[in-house]
Amino acid sequence: MSAEQLPEYIQFLLTPEAYPHAVDKVELIQTHISFVTVAGDFVYKWKKPVNFGFLDFSTLEKRQECCERELFLNRRLCPDIYLGTVAVAQVDGHLMLNGPGEVLEYGVKMARMPEERMMSRVIAAGGLGEADIDRIIERLVPFYEQVDGSDAIREFGHARSVAVNVLENFDQTEGFVGQGALSRNQFQEISDYAREFLTNEDLFEQRIVAGRIRDCHGDLYSANICLADQVQIFDCIEFNDRFRYADVAADVAFLAMDLDFHGLDDLSQLFIDQFVTRSADDGLLAMLNFYKCYRAYVRGKIGLFTAADSAVDAGVREDCQAQAGRYFKLAHGYALAG
Repeated sequence: MSAEQLPEYIQFLLTPEAYPHAVDKVELIQTHISFVTVAGDFVYKWKKPVNFGFLDFSTLEKRQECCERELFLNRRLCPDIYLGTVAVAQVDGHLMLNGPGEVLEYGVKMARMPEERMMSRVIAAGGLGEADIDRIIERLVPFYEQVDGSDAIREFGHARSVAVNVLENFDQTEGFVGQGALSRNQFQEISDYAREFLTNEDLFEQRIVAGRIRDCHGDLYSANICLADQVQIFDCIEFNDRFRYADVAADVAFLAMDLDFHGLDDLSQLFIDQFVTRSADDGLLAMLNFYKCYRAYVRGKIGLFTAADSAVDAGVREDCQAQAGRYFKLAHGYALAG
C-alpha cells in the first residue's frame, strides 16, 4: 500500500511533526489487524477497522474499548511499557494527536523497548541461551499463579469450549487449501488429529480440577517478548476473551512451538521441563502436543490472512505465504506425532 492509500490519520502520523516529543523519523509496521507507528522513544498502536468474526474492530467505539482493554490487560506483565491511550482528533480542519476536537481514531501509547533485545532478534542472531529461558520462566510462573482462575473462566477449559477455538480455524482456512501454503492432505490430517484429541474429555476435566484454566496471555511467542534488563512480555490478546481464558498449557505450548519453529528444539524441551518443575504441573505434558499443533496452525492461518490483506506489499505477501507454509508443515508434524 502506498502512502496515498493509507488512512488519512496514518499519513498524518508518519510525519515527525505530528508528535509532541522528539522524533527524527517515523517507521510504519503493519499486521493484518494493526498499524504501528514507531516514533522516537515511543510506539503507537492503531487498530484497523476490520471484522474477522472472532475479532471485531469495525467501529470507532469498538476500537476505543479494545484499546482500553489492551492497556489494562498488558499492564499485568509490563506495567512500565503500556503508558496510556491516545487519540487523533480533528481540530480546526487539522489533525492533532490528543487534540480537543472530534476524535477520528484511538490508539495505545507504549514505551519503546530496545530492539536488539527483542527475542525474535536474539534468536535470529543465534544469541538465545538457557539463561534467557530461565528468566522467562521466572516471569511466567508467578503470573499464572496470580491471574484470574474463577469459575466463569474455568468453563473455558471444557473440551467443548476448546473445540470452538480449535475447529473454527479449519472453517476459516478451508478456502486456502491447495493454494500453496496448505495442502489438502495436511488440512485433513491436522483436522482429524484435533477432532480425535478433543474426544478425550477426561483430560480436559482434569485440567479444570487442577486449577490450570486461567486468564492467560493468549499470544505468548518470541515476537511478543523483549529480553531487556527486565523481561517484558507484551501484546496479549485483548480482542476476544475466549482466546485468553485457557489452559496454561495452551499458553506455554505456544512459546515451545515457537522455539521448535526456529529450530531450537533443545531450548524448547528445556523450557517445558523447567516450567513443569517450577509450576508443579505434570499434567501439562499430556496436553502439550495438541496445543502445539493448535498454535502452529493459528500462526499459519494468520500468515494467510496477512498475505490476503490488500494493504500489504508484494514482498510481505510472499514472505507471509512462505512462513504460513512452514507453520502448517510444523502443525502437520505434531498431528502425525500425536
